Amino acid sequence: MSFEKAVSYLKQKGYESRILVPEDSTATVDLAARAIGTDPGAIAKTMSLLVDGKPLLILTEGTARIDNHKFKETFHTKAKMIPADQVEELVGHAPGGICPFGIHEGIPVCLDKSIRKHDTVYPAAGDDHSCVRLTLEELEDVIGNFQWVDVCKETA
Repeated sequence: MSFEKAVSYLKQKGYESRILVPEDSTATVDLAARAIGTDPGAIAKTMSLLVDGKPLLILTEGTARIDNHKFKETFHTKAKMIPADQVEELVGHAPGGICPFGIHEGIPVCLDKSIRKHDTVYPAAGDDHSCVRLTLEELEDVIGNFQWVDVCKETA
């Protein structure tokens, strides 16, 4: 069902042709990178967090890690992942397919500056066997309402 919701959303936005469905799993950054033949950093990892008890999605470079100090400076609270058994209920997609497409209404979406290192990124498309190939401009367009943040550790 999550994949269908993501596809429907992407179709409405005109990006259905960008969906990739490899035979191999895309459930983790490393698996997704291998399945589509790209650098793990180009995978746009969608992190599902709780801020004041409400869900928040942050897309980061695939190899990025949250910097707790930066997160707290930005959101005035400690970073707390949504428990795996609650993600689908709160966000609309299960772990392994979490993406900013076809999510529950009103969930804020942030893009971390770490993904700016890549001209093309590959966020999931609702399940553990799909992703979407998008330029950064296309990602911004397809998400629509989002905020740029700087909450990840610096990488070499």
